[in-house]
Amino acid sequence: RSEAERVYLIGIDSEESLDELASLAQSAGAQVVGRALQAKSSMDPKSYIGSGKALEVALDAQALEVDLIIADDELSSVQLNQLEELTGIRVIDRTTLILDIFALRANTSEGKLQVSLAQLKYRSSHLIGARSALSRLAGGIGTRGPGESKLEMDRRYIRRRIQILNNELKELERQRAVRRKNRQQSDIPVVALVGYTNTGKSSLLNRLSGADVYVENQLFATLDAVSRKVSLPDGDEFLLVDSVGFISKLPTDLVEAFKSTLEETALADILVIVSDAANPEALNQRKVVEEVFNDLGASHQPRIEVFNKSDIAQPDSHLDILGALMVSAKKGEGIPELLAAIAKILRDSEREYTLFVPFSQYEALHEMHKLGRLISEEHRDTGTLVTLRLKPVAVMRLRSQYKALFAMDKPDDR
Repeated sequence: RSEAERVYLIGIDSEESLDELASLAQSAGAQVVGRALQAKSSMDPKSYIGSGKALEVALDAQALEVDLIIADDELSSVQLNQLEELTGIRVIDRTTLILDIFALRANTSEGKLQVSLAQLKYRSSHLIGARSALSRLAGGIGTRGPGESKLEMDRRYIRRRIQILNNELKELERQRAVRRKNRQQSDIPVVALVGYTNTGKSSLLNRLSGADVYVENQLFATLDAVSRKVSLPDGDEFLLVDSVGFISKLPTDLVEAFKSTLEETALADILVIVSDAANPEALNQRKVVEEVFNDLGASHQPRIEVFNKSDIAQPDSHLDILGALMVSAKKGEGIPELLAAIAKILRDSEREYTLFVPFSQYEALHEMHKLGRLISEEHRDTGTLVTLRLKPVAVMRLRSQYKALFAMDKPDDR
């Protein structure tokens, strides 16, 4: 767009929710010129904010030369129609805005497919009463004929496209499952950076891994999942995964479309939950993240709570999550402590084994060096006595190949 659209925000929730909607609108390239909050416990089924308030908004928005009105909730086609008629201005809802941002940000083929699927599902649920595109088809004289068949054509096209996209995503999901299995077999642990959008997860990934992921102070600056290998000071490695940020009122269709990507989070060995130390709403945002975790079934992994942007946080902040680490991805503060916390959790999953490797199975020694952490090695006349620490996956691999070596051993639980 050569010129930013002038937008007006309306909502029934809170000023804080409208603030977030304003950030979303700016992320989409719009200029917010006005807003109105009609505090209600539930939305008006016909016009969202009530017809009286809608007429007030119409006068204000026309005076401000508004191009677009954005509602802070997902609306029905009836509500969208009614608001457009009352205000004389095009109206979209929060879901359409978020889908638009996701469409702008998606770079990978999978990300684009997931966004397209979510957009089509949303559109299919809003076909009846759709506005200009379908000539307000509601039945009756003057609305039959070509218009009706256009609606049916749209329905058939959408159903067909949804089926095609679902099939393509299933194939990508199958490929991801193969990659995941390979990762598990190679025994590289996965650490996932998760949290609300714009808490600095990508900056943290860049700081920890030396990667160069796009970073911008806006909601959903990065959308596609990124993974980088990180080496710990003791030589261990893990795969660091940065996933899409969460947000309150995240569209259901979008959660569904991105479920396979988000499930990568649920299967990670460690979750690093990143919150924004400089944001007064940090603890409320943290609750939204927990709700998404519960939906995904990501509740069993070890967690590390991190408050990022500590360099610009107020000293008397709300940071009362027990054991949370204060870090600054921008300045590097707290990064050694975060790496140490990750290393400790990885160590805690290991157990110590003492195994005797006879000369006849000396190739096992090479595998042990590769898969475990060597503590001591004592060469004897008929072989080598090895003490080492192994993760459960490594034990399974060694046991399947060299069962006899483990027959006499019991792990030292130290």
